[in-house]
Amino acid sequence: MKKKILILLALFIAGSSVSLFAQDVDRTKPPQLPAPKSLTVPALQQFSLSNGLKVVLMEKHEVPLIQLNVIIKVGSVNDPADKVGLTNLTLDMMDEGAAGKSSLELADAIDFLGARIQTMAGMHSSGIYLHTPLSKFDDALKLVSDILLHPDFPKVELDRKKKDRLTSLMQMHDQPTAIAGAAFNSLLFGKEHPYGRMINENSIKSFSVDDLKNLYAKYFVANNAYVVCVGDIKTDELKIKLESILGKWQKGIVKEDKISDPVQVNRRIVYLIDKPGAAQSVINIGRIGASRVTKDYNALVVMNTILGGSFTSRLNNNLREVHGYTYGASSRFMFRPIPGSFIAASSVQTEVTDKALTEFFKELNGIREPFTNDDLNRGKNLVALSYPGNFQNVAQIASQIEELVQYNLPNDYFNNYVSSMLNVKADETNAAAKKYIVPDQMIVVVVGDKAKVEEGIKALNLGEIKNLSIEDVLGKVPVL
Repeated sequence: MKKKILILLALFIAGSSVSLFAQDVDRTKPPQLPAPKSLTVPALQQFSLSNGLKVVLMEKHEVPLIQLNVIIKVGSVNDPADKVGLTNLTLDMMDEGAAGKSSLELADAIDFLGARIQTMAGMHSSGIYLHTPLSKFDDALKLVSDILLHPDFPKVELDRKKKDRLTSLMQMHDQPTAIAGAAFNSLLFGKEHPYGRMINENSIKSFSVDDLKNLYAKYFVANNAYVVCVGDIKTDELKIKLESILGKWQKGIVKEDKISDPVQVNRRIVYLIDKPGAAQSVINIGRIGASRVTKDYNALVVMNTILGGSFTSRLNNNLREVHGYTYGASSRFMFRPIPGSFIAASSVQTEVTDKALTEFFKELNGIREPFTNDDLNRGKNLVALSYPGNFQNVAQIASQIEELVQYNLPNDYFNNYVSSMLNVKADETNAAAKKYIVPDQMIVVVVGDKAKVEEGIKALNLGEIKNLSIEDVLGKVPVL
């Protein structure tokens, strides 16, 4: 009996303690989070090889891995007007046969090392990307050298790649998101601008081995490239290895291809692309945005995080959480050397297309209103807290360094990023929103079932409506 009393007394005291403790916790609001901590990364080491090839290294000795990216300053913007897609195809072909090795022999050699070598082309730059265990770095680097310096461009592989591209282009005719993306870029930038051009059947079929070799000879020279390396290797050791492999890479004369700034949208136009029977409508809304080196960059990142750059953003909360029109809605700025696009996008149920457009413009107009302190602090904290996620592995870190080199950012940029974002002021963010988010000067692209959505869109009086077909955007379905 005495034992039971003691147990009950202990339970009573414990319950009282929990009750007293609970009274000290305010459960009406989320707990206060500590301020985001600054990111600290190792210093960058920089040197040049005897041929002038620039190398940027970040030593990371925690794990025996190396990421090495050879970046060439050529991208799709450098494609000839009648050969759109040539740079992408050239990079895709470089590991399909090199230094006398076939595509399968190269693949087997890479797999045997447990390494990964990829070749990819972007808008303004292209690269050969090596990810390898430290113990296999020497052998993997030789394979990179073969691919970079001695590509064979075998015709049989080229014919296969061309057929793959024709098949992809054919499939795009039945992919509303791809149709919307192609239409948005073409209508925003114009079909002749490098940002608005699109690959087509004629250009694919015209590609020849000589086309690839000519582009390679023009741009793949040592003074038109740089190397980014992150991993478990010392600076002096890397320099010796790279000098022996890439030190004899020849220089050349490369003329810069000037790209004109795109013309800004000056009114609102709705482009309705008919996709009969579509269960959803794909919506892309936007205008010309800003370049990566704009002084407004920090304010734009914070502002867009609040608008549509995070799961808890206004657009996603409105269209997904409040109204249930979509699985997700977002917005983003495509930051490039010259102004890219600002785009707000979502795929919504067909029957609520007009209602979704109303909510889009409600938020696009609302972001121009002064921010509350809570909104601003939440946006800045989201940016600051998510930033270290870009540095989780050697490949991610190398990608960040690429951006730093491409845009000539200061060497301490990474370590100062968090504090820079946290110091963004409300007036800066408000000014950026009013400058770059102008709802009555945007294009609206809707890919959906015209018969079901057109009348509802007309009733919104958003502006002139222009009807397009899928063939107007992508051309006729290719013949294989």
